[in-house]
Amino acid sequence: MRTMARRESLGRDELEALVALALDEAKSLGADAAEAAASQDSGLAATARLGEVESLEYTNDRGIGVTVFKDSRKGSVSTTDLSPEAIREAVAKAVSFARLTAQDEYAGLADPQLMCREVVDLDLDHPWDLDADAAIGLAIESESAGLGNDARISNSEGATVSTNRGSRAYGNSHGFVGSYTKTSHSITCVLLAEEDGVMQRDYHYTSARRVDDLEKAADVGRKASEKTVGRLGARKIRTTRAPVLYVPDLARGFIGHAIAAIAGGAQYRRSSFLLDAAGEKLFPDFLDIRERPHLPQGMASVPYDSEGVATWDRDIVAGGVLQGYVLSSYSARRLGLTTTANAGGAQNLIVPGTGRDRDALTSDMGTGLVVSELIGQGVNGVTGDYSRGAVGHWVENGEVAYPVHEVTIAGNLRDLYRRIAAVGDDQDTRSGIRCGSVLIEEMTIAGA
Repeated sequence: MRTMARRESLGRDELEALVALALDEAKSLGADAAEAAASQDSGLAATARLGEVESLEYTNDRGIGVTVFKDSRKGSVSTTDLSPEAIREAVAKAVSFARLTAQDEYAGLADPQLMCREVVDLDLDHPWDLDADAAIGLAIESESAGLGNDARISNSEGATVSTNRGSRAYGNSHGFVGSYTKTSHSITCVLLAEEDGVMQRDYHYTSARRVDDLEKAADVGRKASEKTVGRLGARKIRTTRAPVLYVPDLARGFIGHAIAAIAGGAQYRRSSFLLDAAGEKLFPDFLDIRERPHLPQGMASVPYDSEGVATWDRDIVAGGVLQGYVLSSYSARRLGLTTTANAGGAQNLIVPGTGRDRDALTSDMGTGLVVSELIGQGVNGVTGDYSRGAVGHWVENGEVAYPVHEVTIAGNLRDLYRRIAAVGDDQDTRSGIRCGSVLIEEMTIAGA
């Protein structure tokens, strides 16, 4: 049995006490307002490659961040030393920094009446009693299943098993103090296949709050093998215009570009291709984007945002029409609006399917491209111009014909969002955006 020295983790009550200490110190030093956030994270990650242990990492991180406001000026400090003396010193520095920064009329805490009144239990805390030997064993099991699944699997970049448990406490001088604990677990396997001297690489992973919701380690390896072998024999195609189908883990990023464009920062900086778009019809009638921050065990569930504002359910897009932006209190003030409890980002976005699975959407394409990997960062958030390298499979007569590579898919996001033909029911629940496959009526596909 491998053992590692562990420093004792702090509980929620202890973190809340540290936050209260920081707030009391800020008040005693004359701050007009203050907020503090303390965290404790512990975790284990084991990676095996070709049957041997490649890395073993244990983490136990903690810290506190303090922000004070004085005469519309802001000072912020963070420290990993959680002794009372270090916290008092950090607060004193934050107060001194606030005397030096420029005044900002929009700075300050969120409005007191918006504070979370009850920190609801969202069922986020499901620890995995996993020691180093067990983690290594699962990583080796996952990789072995992948390596043995097909003779064309020639190498591996390894399999990783990880678990993390973290507690967060936040408080401010409105009198709000809250905390919660959340866990996340994952298994990942990355493999290489070779045929006729050409190598291909792919991976598969599973992640969840509860270990019982993870795919089996061996299944992760086998799926990684199938996806990798499925890339062998990839061809180039001629430049054309055709339908494009994003698989779910890429579709969520495609939707995510719209969320980034309606974030408050992009709006008040006037740097968004969806500038002032609230009330506009951006998507087809059937498309909704629902925010559900209280989803039990959701990967982005939170009872309150990073300013202590109570979160609530809302529809960001309904019937294709943008209902509003994604705002913190600061960005809301800059825009003359009210915070949407999104300090820290959007929480559990759900894009409902339109009643068809991925096979049905592939059949609906007729001739087109199923995209399974995107390469590069060719997205202009100001203009909406979109150009990404892509890997996937070519579809003919509604059926997958062969793998393709070295192509680029392009268009403008405003136009592409209107061209969404369907959303699959194969919803991916591994992240904060739950979306199935997304079929685009037509895109430019640049090839040979």
